[in-house]
Amino acid sequence: MELKDTIDLMNSSDYKDRFKAEYWQVKIRLEKLRKMIAKWQAGTLGFTPSCSLDLLKEQVEPMQNYLDTLEVRAEMEGISV
Repeated sequence: MELKDTIDLMNSSDYKDRFKAEYWQVKIRLEKLRKMIAKWQAGTLGFTPSCSLDLLKEQVEPMQNYLDTLEVRAEMEGISV
């Protein structure tokens, strides 16, 4: 799934669909961030970010925590993500 694939869910009037869009958007962004960090560490990124590698690494933990929270909430609310 790509971010563009979440547009219909995001615009839905059903909160469960909007929840799914939020979940997938965070998951996709977190995966891309992890890949970017790995490429930077391997020297294959192709550009130099304006922030530090350490800052990007710090960003991973709160994103993962948020994703974990969404997964718990989905389970509690019976939302299949």
